[in-house]
Amino acid sequence: MLLLTVLSSPAVAGEAYDACAAAAASQYEWGYETIGRDRWQIDASAVDICEAARAEDPDSPALKAWLGRAYDALGDSTSAVPLLEAAAAEGNPVALTLFGDMLIVGEVVAQDMVRGAGMLQQAADMGFAPAMDSLALSFDYAEGVERDWDLASRWYRAAATAGVPRAQTNLALMYLDGLGLDADPVAAAAWFQRAARNGDARGQYHLGRLYENGTVTGEPDYGAAAEQYRLATEQGYALAANALGYLKQHGYGTSLDPAAAAELYGKAADDGIAAAQLNLALLYEDGIGVEQDFAAARRLYRQAADNGLSDAAANLGLMYLHGDGGAVDLEKALHFTERAADDGNPIGFTNLGYLYEHGHGVAVDTERALELYRRAADLGYAPGADSHAALLAALAAARDTPADGGLKVYPPSKLDN
Repeated sequence: MLLLTVLSSPAVAGEAYDACAAAAASQYEWGYETIGRDRWQIDASAVDICEAARAEDPDSPALKAWLGRAYDALGDSTSAVPLLEAAAAEGNPVALTLFGDMLIVGEVVAQDMVRGAGMLQQAADMGFAPAMDSLALSFDYAEGVERDWDLASRWYRAAATAGVPRAQTNLALMYLDGLGLDADPVAAAAWFQRAARNGDARGQYHLGRLYENGTVTGEPDYGAAAEQYRLATEQGYALAANALGYLKQHGYGTSLDPAAAAELYGKAADDGIAAAQLNLALLYEDGIGVEQDFAAARRLYRQAADNGLSDAAANLGLMYLHGDGGAVDLEKALHFTERAADDGNPIGFTNLGYLYEHGHGVAVDTERALELYRRAADLGYAPGADSHAALLAALAAARDTPADGGLKVYPPSKLDN
């Protein structure tokens, strides 16, 4: 059972105090639901307003927290940290949450997950919804506490019910994956829809995926998926840009537009999305939606391969083998093909089998080639099965052909004696 303590409003508040609250308070603080704002809505004027308020009341925990929140929103962690730490020590829930998150992440202060999780617990127990979501994440990912998906789902639900959009998405993911509660795609869809309506980009993206794979309607609804991906892309969510690019490349639920797909892939690729790097590399290699550019394809395949995509490693190996986008390099062809095969990729198995069969970068080894082709075939990869059958047939034919080429040799004629 989750025990929550109701937040108390300030006993005394002047005009300057109220102005700071309007500029930097959270909408999840009790009493500030209508004037509070998200972090991204805080602008530079909040710092001046809250500094003026602190000049009148320098000891106020709330003013320290709001001013610290304003500095943090503007990227000034040097100014934010001492204010938030001081306000957290006085039990302010906003400061406890922000400073607790900083301790867990460990980017602007020395990492101390246990201390950070303790602060989140304190703020969550006070009923501050963003702290509930952050605490749930701690239980979800074992950050400062032992992993406990049951507690994670409970705190996500508390935050989601309080209206935190990202918590609504997180709760939906728990339903989708069956973590901490029974798997329920219908409930997941309902919470994704709520998060999407509340403007959460992750919720929009995941709702789009459910539309695309038919979970919501029983069959794919590419138009609805494209709309959700569009909304999330407009908020800069890179995974959604890649997903929308795929729909535009193939004309699913939207107009067929390979050039727009390439642009969307490019945005996601720049944000480090490996799948987008691979997708854009394929377009450059084939000249679809962009001018054919093998060098660009090589570069993108390399990025995707280094980000863990074995398909990209396999394709890059082929480019080095054939000299597409640069000189032939059998050593690199072997290296990247082996990387793909080491990841269990059937294309990698097949391509590596080809290298061993024909002696490209390695000594000819038909037994090794057969083994690699078979492993690809066992994974259901038809080209691997075809290569396995073709090599077996070639080896059998070679065994059935006499070493002398099949010419019959007659004994010398008696006339020649």
